[in-house]
Amino acid sequence: MLTERSVTRRGSSPGFTLLELLVVMVIIGLLVGYVGPRYFAQVGKSEVKAAKAQINAFEKALDQYRLDTGRYPTTEEGLNALFSRPANAPKWQGPYLVKAVPVDPWGNPYQYLLPGEHGEYDLWSFGKDGQPGGAEEAADVTNW
Repeated sequence: MLTERSVTRRGSSPGFTLLELLVVMVIIGLLVGYVGPRYFAQVGKSEVKAAKAQINAFEKALDQYRLDTGRYPTTEEGLNALFSRPANAPKWQGPYLVKAVPVDPWGNPYQYLLPGEHGEYDLWSFGKDGQPGGAEEAADVTNW
């Protein structure tokens, strides 16, 4: 009959050796180095997709605002006219948004211009860098 004491005397001790732990840590480090950049690249793409979806929702709300009032909000009224009644909009039937106008996924306000340079109105986000222009994640997200 083997007891716990007799097993320990034979040289088989429970636990891992330092070499085994180092090998596991190297494997984990390689996996993180390979998967990490790919994961964070997807996060950036999802922020751009979220900005495009919000701009699309604003376009629908702006169209509904125009159907009710006969015009788009002025640049001064901005997108806030979709959530709270402007003083000079007697036919306003809103709110046209469920919540107040959110900021873009990077924490910056959306830009709105009427009349637009690219269409009836221009609606855009400056992207991750918060500056006009840019490339990839820092590129502007627009409705044109």
